[in-house]
Amino acid sequence: MTTDTAVGHHLGTAHGSGTGTDTDVAVVGAGILGVLTAREILARAPGTRVTVLDRDLAGSGATRRSAGLHFPRGARAEVRELASESQRFYADLHAARPDLPIHPLGMTVVAPGSAAEHLAEVYLPEAGLRRTGELPPAVPALPEGYAAWEGDGCQYADVHALTQHLAAGLRPAAAFHEGVAVTRIATTAAGVRLTLTGGATLTAGHVVLAPGPWLADPAWAELVAPLGARVKKVVALHIEVPPAPGDRAVVFHEEDAFLLPFHHRGHWLFSYTCQEWDVDPATVESCVTAGHLGEARALLDRYAPALSAHCVSGRVFCDAYGPAGVPLVAPLTEDGRLVFAGAANGSGYRLAPALAARAADLIPSLPSPRKATT
Repeated sequence: MTTDTAVGHHLGTAHGSGTGTDTDVAVVGAGILGVLTAREILARAPGTRVTVLDRDLAGSGATRRSAGLHFPRGARAEVRELASESQRFYADLHAARPDLPIHPLGMTVVAPGSAAEHLAEVYLPEAGLRRTGELPPAVPALPEGYAAWEGDGCQYADVHALTQHLAAGLRPAAAFHEGVAVTRIATTAAGVRLTLTGGATLTAGHVVLAPGPWLADPAWAELVAPLGARVKKVVALHIEVPPAPGDRAVVFHEEDAFLLPFHHRGHWLFSYTCQEWDVDPATVESCVTAGHLGEARALLDRYAPALSAHCVSGRVFCDAYGPAGVPLVAPLTEDGRLVFAGAANGSGYRLAPALAARAADLIPSLPSPRKATT
């Protein structure tokens, strides 16, 4: 084993550290999920040696391009549980740190009038959905047979900036290695051995792999493939109209799309469901195409025609999607030392706190407050 002094950075007394390891837990991926996973580990056991690695800067990749919308919803029971747990986490975080870039705002859900019972099943009690005849200014009229519901518990974040803030708070207790990619993963008697760019190695007692859409990276592609996750393009269009201070998020339930007043950037964002699958984050074209604009404007013409003409630019990337729309947190090896966390179906920010807790649950040396209360 080769021990690099920088990689072996350690502050505090190790919790459950193993002989022959450079770090107790290595988190591969410093997006919002990876950073929250490191935070969760250290909250449970402050002396744990944690190393966070990312091929880019913390908060890059899918996190940097995230719309950052959180609302209390889940199409399946598993997702509703994750959303509820994350809802409580973000509410507590915002109360404790109002300086963080988390912005509460109102929410209007648009759906067929006959969908009331279905919406009550999908949206959490925290949403408190109630029928309203008052439409938000962004949507002056509804198609025939449609209705609107107001709801609570909605917020959005500048996810890139939030991840940077959270990472900065962790740095006194965790080692961060940015611009360092993992090129090989091997299990050994001592732990999980990571080979890094530049030839350095790092041996960890446990590894949490939070790669975002980089599922097909050669270092772990064979390990991740059995999970059945896929990568889909994600498109969000920028509408160059300044939102008013009281503007609300508008969720178009049937179309799985939403309008978000991006108050911190001074424009609206419109996210719709793009159906381009099995793309590669290393080669995906990040520019908005005429096809993207056409798909977005077709929806906007139906609900918010005044905004359609101002839909001229946006952000394009991709994200990992779990089978049947359920995120994945699972061991990748028989010994359980290597754990995958992610495939959150475009809801990485919304579900990250709960997914981080479940990833920490799979590290045996850590206490599990969540399990103690269930």
